[in-house]
Amino acid sequence: MRNADKLIVKNPAGFANGYTAVTSMAATDDKTGLDFGILKISAGESYDLSSPLETACLLLTGDVTFTYAEGQRRAARNCIFDEDPVAIHFCKDRSVTLTAVTDSELNIVRAVNNAEFETVVFDSTNMLESERRGKGQLEDTSYRIVRTIFDIRNRPEAKLVLGEVITFPGRWSSYPPHHHPQPEIYHYRFTEPQGYGYCQLGEDIKKVGMYDTSLILDEDDHSQVAAPGYGMYYIWAIRHLDGNPYTVPEFTEEHKWTCGPEANERVWKPGFEL
Repeated sequence: MRNADKLIVKNPAGFANGYTAVTSMAATDDKTGLDFGILKISAGESYDLSSPLETACLLLTGDVTFTYAEGQRRAARNCIFDEDPVAIHFCKDRSVTLTAVTDSELNIVRAVNNAEFETVVFDSTNMLESERRGKGQLEDTSYRIVRTIFDIRNRPEAKLVLGEVITFPGRWSSYPPHHHPQPEIYHYRFTEPQGYGYCQLGEDIKKVGMYDTSLILDEDDHSQVAAPGYGMYYIWAIRHLDGNPYTVPEFTEEHKWTCGPEANERVWKPGFEL
């Protein structure tokens, strides 16, 4: 029987300066097939992002400059909840340098991929989409913002998919419960340091807090809920499988009705005065 606790990686104190690996392909018990970590860099420092792996580097907070063969790009972000993402994405063996203008924090995710493609910096002008999912359904109880930075539609050569979700306090996201064979990682932040929520990993329900990361494997259903009072943000990173890329999730059959056109009529409403 599996130990679901191993699927939650906790960093309650946050991350030290430099790069901290959250998951690693080199770890014998890591089945995600992804390198995933957090980089904290001080103003004036530089960091070499070059790698023999496909790489995406997502700015969380700060002001940085990316320097690469095609040019240079400065990017700033103050609030992950209110501002669209900025991320650079590039193939293996590309020379890319990050320089911090201010103290900054970034997520780096990598996967094995021998394909070559152009380096792109994604922001609000060219990211794939920012959706208001669940609006008007089920009393807005699963209304959330889903930002897809890139997937197979705009980066067909990639092995990575990258995005963000903003879950409003007391509401659900990644709902209805769904699954897919491709491994996925969620990394959480909250509007307050003591904020928390719960994640579903198959039949297991685990509490998640600030700086936690969940590893989603084995086609587990994975819906999420934020505790009342606390907004929940999470990065989602998926690895395409060879011959089986991620496209759309498969909703769990018994809960599919919650996203259907008649869901609002079926959902229970109190028969008494509120």
